[in-house]
Parts: sequence; structure tokens; C-alpha cells
Amino acid sequence: MEATLTTPTIPGAYWKWRGQSIYYLHAGSQQPQRPPLLLIHGFGASTDHWRKNVADLSADFDVWAIDLLGFGRSAKPDQLYSGDIWRDQLHEFITEVIGEPAILVGNSLGGYASLCVAAQRPESALGLVLINSAGPFTSNEPVRQPDPMRDTLKEGMKWLFLQDWASFLLFQYTRQRSIIRKTLEKVYLDKSAVTDQLVEDIYRPSCDAGAAKVFASVFRSPQGEKVDLLLSRLNCPLLMLWGEADPWMNSRERSIKFRQYYPQLTEYFLRAGHCPHDEIPEQVNNLIRSWALLSMEIPKPEASEKE
Repeated sequence: MEATLTTPTIPGAYWKWRGQSIYYLHAGSQQPQRPPLLLIHGFGASTDHWRKNVADLSADFDVWAIDLLGFGRSAKPDQLYSGDIWRDQLHEFITEVIGEPAILVGNSLGGYASLCVAAQRPESALGLVLINSAGPFTSNEPVRQPDPMRDTLKEGMKWLFLQDWASFLLFQYTRQRSIIRKTLEKVYLDKSAVTDQLVEDIYRPSCDAGAAKVFASVFRSPQGEKVDLLLSRLNCPLLMLWGEADPWMNSRERSIKFRQYYPQLTEYFLRAGHCPHDEIPEQVNNLIRSWALLSMEIPKPEASEKE
């Protein structure tokens, strides 16, 4: 079992972006010839989900973590949420706050948002680390024959989720602490990593005004640009970290697709679920550290060498 990392409390700050308050963390200091790291959480998570990574990585890098608009301690305005809005948020945060291009590290939804930045705002990204990254590929499945019953049911479900009352009821159900715990235990290989603190970190932002509408908006938003199209525009080092026990995605199948469109990537398959950075943080931190130093062609000092 992985040793438990110390997780010192790191004070956060707020950045005003397009009239909205955005929460972020900063640890470490600017390192000569070493780009900063920007950590981006997944759906329903926040900067709290990087508590086992920020302090450790800040020994070697200038480390930042941010709450996407609509999540964590950031504002939750009633608006359309999409990869484009988070892409712009991250790009402008790098430009205005960090002040230099960064290596973006994203988990799940945060991975997709990070890929959007690296592909569509390349001046902000020196490198990209995707951890069980979400995002749709262009479908190459043959068009199915019409099935009136199936198609009617599909349209009925789509209509249902567009109703405010239905999405509100679903939100109220999924935000219960017991349901959050059950969901996490399904997507974490090591159940002991699902702590009371982790459950509370995810539950707490769901109590904020506007959280229910954010939940509804994310599920109603049209899909963003397909991952294969984004990869065709990518021009920076890419590290893929896969938790193989993730029940939400078939990591081996997705790996093949990523390699098809970006064969020069580096990847590792890990004994973990959907969130390896939280479940096996030491392994993930070491892989990010080693890859970042190597991909940026930076000499690796003895102090940074970790078995």
C-alpha cells in the first residue's frame, strides 16, 4: 500500500475573471529553466483533490492549482458551461496570474479542458499531462438502422434531462454524502483512499448557491471539439497516465485512440482507478516530475531523484 503523503494546508487566493471569483492555490516559487505546473481537477472535484500533490511537487516546481468556474470555491454563475469557457479561463489565468507558459496537468474533465488549452491556445502550454482524461472522439461506428422504440426512448430520456425539475432531483440525489462515497468506492481501486475528508471535499461545494444549475448546464451543453481533432493540432510533449481499474473508461482502448492521433506521447498504466493522482500520489508525482524534467530537457539534480 502506498505511503500516506503529508498534506499541509496551503492558503488559497481569489482571482477576478470576467466578473467572477476564481479560487486557486500556489505553492513553491519560480524555478529557473523549469516551467510551472498547473493542476486542473475533474467534474465535481476541486483544488482539494490535489492536496497530496501540490506540496510534494512544489519541492521541484512552481505549482498552481485552480477551481474551474462552477466548481470548488469558484463562483457558480447561471450560464452555459463548456470546454471553451474553461479553456479561456485556464489560458487567461496562465497569462494574467502565472505570467509564463505552464505544463498543464488535468484529470478527467480537467484533462479535456487542458487539452483544449494546449491545442487551441498553444502559447500557454509547454507540456500536457492527462490523467484518465475525458472527452469524445469522432465516432467511426456505422450508422445504425432506425429503431422506433429505441429512438423514442432515447429522445424521451434526453427530454427528461432537459427539464429543470428532473436535473434538480438527480443533483439532490447524487450530492448525498452516502452516494458520493459509494460512487468514489466504485472508481477507486484502493477503497481506503476514500476518506471522510475526500467525501466532504466533494460534498461541500454542492451546497453553494448555483451548484444545481451548474450540474444541469454541464449535462445539457453540446459536446466540445473532438479529442482526435484537438490532438491533430497539438504540438507539445504529452504524458498520459492511466488508472487501469477505472470503470468509467476503458483505458487500453482509449490509449490506442490517443496513440493513433498522437503517437509521440509517453504513457504509463497504473494500478488505480479514475483518480490515480489521489489514490497513488507518490507514483503519479514521481512520474510527472521525471517526465517534466526530461521532456523539457532539464538536467535532473540529485535532490530531485526519487525512487
